Amino acid sequence: MLLKEYRICMPLTVDEYKIGQLYMISKHSHEQSDRGEGVEVVQNEPFEDPHHGNGQFTEKRVYLNSKLPSWARAVVPKIFYVTEKAWNYYPYTITEYTCSFLPKFSIHIETKYEDNKGSNDSIFDSEAKDLEREVCFIDIACDEIPERYYKESEDPKHFKSEKTGRGQLREGWRDNHQPIMCSYKLVTVKFEVWGLQTRVEQFVHKVVRDILLIGHRQAFAWVDEWYDMTMDDVREYEKNMHEQTNIKVCNQHSSTVDDIESHAQTST
Repeated sequence: MLLKEYRICMPLTVDEYKIGQLYMISKHSHEQSDRGEGVEVVQNEPFEDPHHGNGQFTEKRVYLNSKLPSWARAVVPKIFYVTEKAWNYYPYTITEYTCSFLPKFSIHIETKYEDNKGSNDSIFDSEAKDLEREVCFIDIACDEIPERYYKESEDPKHFKSEKTGRGQLREGWRDNHQPIMCSYKLVTVKFEVWGLQTRVEQFVHKVVRDILLIGHRQAFAWVDEWYDMTMDDVREYEKNMHEQTNIKVCNQHSSTVDDIESHAQTST
């Protein structure tokens, strides 16, 4: 098991980001879905928890065979997906990733959002007070992203919002920018297979970090697209994007999912 805490600051408020994250996730999933790979939305509906209250439950299938390293592609089916289940009780969310083909693999993410610059060292005291972990700050403006994902229009150093006047962030922007909020993510990766555990868990954390950096950059760079939306507006946008994305992804996989699950049961 490898546990890390990521802190990603944004030039937004927690209330603003409630809309922005839903918009970003839907648009990003649609953009990344092509040629049978990407994100299929299986379920997205209101959910009530006795402790956390009202929220939204989402289940997705993430098809990503071509994004795996060569050593991983050699041992998984050609059509390979990870199941994502998320419980959104904003400003607290839980996300879990599992794979039927790899029963000893899982990712567990707990997220909390606060209006500060990542200065709350006790935010996860109730979840992981005594667990040793590395704290990693992610800077949406200054941290490097993989070259293939770079777009100048999504670079916070160059982008400036017409609707909010925010942007063109410079090194050290987190020290004095207002407004500012932080997305705190407690990420646990498990791959309990002797000989591969360390390699896989470190690789997965690198992928998680890249996704967090890219997604949060996009959420800010797209702020003028979502800033005037209400929650009803963004839920309608989310619904439309899910339908379009499913069409892009599902046609190729509808006849192969049963084969994958059968393959997984045989392998297990």
